[in-house]
Amino acid sequence: MNLSVSDIQKLERKYRLNLTNSITGVKPANLIGTVNTEGQSNLAIFSSVVHLGSDPALIGFITRPTDEVPRHTYENILHTRYFTINHVPASHFENAHYTSIKFPEDVSEFSKCGFTEEYVDGFKAPYVKEATTKFGVKFYQQLPIELNDTRFVIGEIQTIIVPDDAVNDKGYLDLESQSNVGIGGLNQYYRLSKEGEFPYARLGEEPKFE
Repeated sequence: MNLSVSDIQKLERKYRLNLTNSITGVKPANLIGTVNTEGQSNLAIFSSVVHLGSDPALIGFITRPTDEVPRHTYENILHTRYFTINHVPASHFENAHYTSIKFPEDVSEFSKCGFTEEYVDGFKAPYVKEATTKFGVKFYQQLPIELNDTRFVIGEIQTIIVPDDAVNDKGYLDLESQSNVGIGGLNQYYRLSKEGEFPYARLGEEPKFE
């Protein structure tokens, strides 16, 4: 297969959607937990969470257009300014997938999809109790992406919750030991396995490759 831009545009809509979503490889699978001003919780799966910097500790994710379909996660973040990001455990990846259903605003995906709300140390958004790796974020900025009418939401990490034995003395999180999953495309889930670890890459210290 060797497709030009015109070839891509001519593809059947769902085929093009699946191909372009999976072409980037395995993405992180995260559940974003929010609550609205009336205390109604919301939970939604996202595959676009990215690290933006460590000082301050910034995180970003993409939210889809809001004009035609209500985006409860986005709306809740704008109103309360707090949200949680929770890794999807392999034991609950099917549950996580179905949080993408467009439930009414007064229905919580936590209860409908078999997850437990967890409020920790007064943080203003719910965590997923079943997730072993999770963190709380405060919203600071959104950047509109005019090309497709999406938004890049940016926040700063406020809290981190992770098992003590899952982080080594250098600060690295052992993702394999947490039995979490990643997403390929829109609806394919992959387990994570560690294949190796290398030192910081410096000029003059590179190995010789044949």
